[in-house]
Amino acid sequence: MTSTSDFAQLDATAQAELVQSGTVRPLDLVDAAIAGIEAINPILNAVIHERFEKARAEAKGALPEGPFRGVPFLLKDLETRSSGDPHHAGTSFLKNAGYISDRDDYVTSRLRAAGVVIVGRTNTPEFGTTITTEPESYGATLNPWNTDYSTGGSSGGSAAAVASFMVPAAHASDGGGSIRIPASACGLVGLKPTRGRVPLGPAISESWAGSTTNGVVTRTVRDTAALLDAISGPMPGDSYATPPLPRPLAEEVGRVPGSLRIGILDHPLLPYVETSSEMTSAVHFAVSLLEQLGHKIEDSHPEAMGDPEFTNAFTTVIAAHIAHNLDDWGRVLGREITEVDVEERNWMFATIGRSFTAPQYLDAIFWQQEWSRRMATWWTNDFNLNGFDILCTPVLNGSPPKIGWLSDPIEGLGRVTSSMQYTAQFNVTGQPAISLPLWWTENGLPVGIQFVASFGREDLLIRLASEIEAACNWNERVPEIHA
Repeated sequence: MTSTSDFAQLDATAQAELVQSGTVRPLDLVDAAIAGIEAINPILNAVIHERFEKARAEAKGALPEGPFRGVPFLLKDLETRSSGDPHHAGTSFLKNAGYISDRDDYVTSRLRAAGVVIVGRTNTPEFGTTITTEPESYGATLNPWNTDYSTGGSSGGSAAAVASFMVPAAHASDGGGSIRIPASACGLVGLKPTRGRVPLGPAISESWAGSTTNGVVTRTVRDTAALLDAISGPMPGDSYATPPLPRPLAEEVGRVPGSLRIGILDHPLLPYVETSSEMTSAVHFAVSLLEQLGHKIEDSHPEAMGDPEFTNAFTTVIAAHIAHNLDDWGRVLGREITEVDVEERNWMFATIGRSFTAPQYLDAIFWQQEWSRRMATWWTNDFNLNGFDILCTPVLNGSPPKIGWLSDPIEGLGRVTSSMQYTAQFNVTGQPAISLPLWWTENGLPVGIQFVASFGREDLLIRLASEIEAACNWNERVPEIHA
């Protein structure tokens, strides 16, 4: 019989197996998770909306017979809603209004069908528009490896909760790196799925012109694979179609990937940005490991990846959507959302977004589409059989930033641009990309490495990730603060 003190050390798959075997009840797992949150969350500030009594009632009831029946889980408080629970998207104006969601989104419904028990919702930056989790509305989430440092963003609350063993897995979303960056900062597995693999909705079918997607952060590759199986699949009216996978991703875990042709990017794309020594060490370790595993390594990346126009086009899209968000929430609340309601960074985005004409916005969209075609020519596909299988890059140009490092809205944007050079490109192309915890700095901070496959090839990423996981044993490392 496994004791409640041991539950936190188990991944979601192992916890589900205990329930399926009758060894423990769902309520045992949920009570243990709640105890962990109550002990650790006052330090880290990862969970901002508790759902403890609802979770206990659901755990006692007739949970669906899904693959994760009874496993405690957290939802990120951005985009994905849960009926009857707060939904504040990192904003003070929704917090002050006490806004409560009246629906489950598709992903929430699928997670419930898989049997998870939602015990709360996690902290996120306002509208998810930066790479740390320090909203004025709820305060900073601290990194369990070192509380002077950020968890990354925008899924920073979820990442801190999973890394500190509050729960084995949590919902995350990614519009420019917001799954992969927190996974890197917190020593987790974070896979951004192919565009359209996981549906948005029902209210919307795309966001940020197709750049955003839902996913999870976990401690093991098998959890990532099985949870993505649970939330993936089309819904009527989806804006995008995704190539079907040959088999469930859970069946790719442990499947040999073969000898892959892997391109390496080990330097910043912007010429004026200095290379981080932590990033260099992490990439060199990854290259050595990949060579030991029998893969063919070349110094190569898509030339279009460093196109200087990319940032302008991507910013145009984000700014327009932030302006729309403020207008939309104003209609919901019945009042205008003004400058005093939002953080300076997002008011600046909204102001920029309102300055564009409709043709200028379309110029940015059409530029991204043409650029994405240039990017795609680097990978192996039906039109290029001599391309690469995988691109290997840093996630950030360095280790996690200190709390407050990006707080200035003007100087912070420059620091974001210098750090975040490798992730947003694959939101625009829609390709799957995964961060794996392959390196730790001398002061004990995780540094993730990103692997990118061609459109629709999560199966290849899971095979490679499980091979690397078996060779690295990253789960042997435990953060300073944990349940």
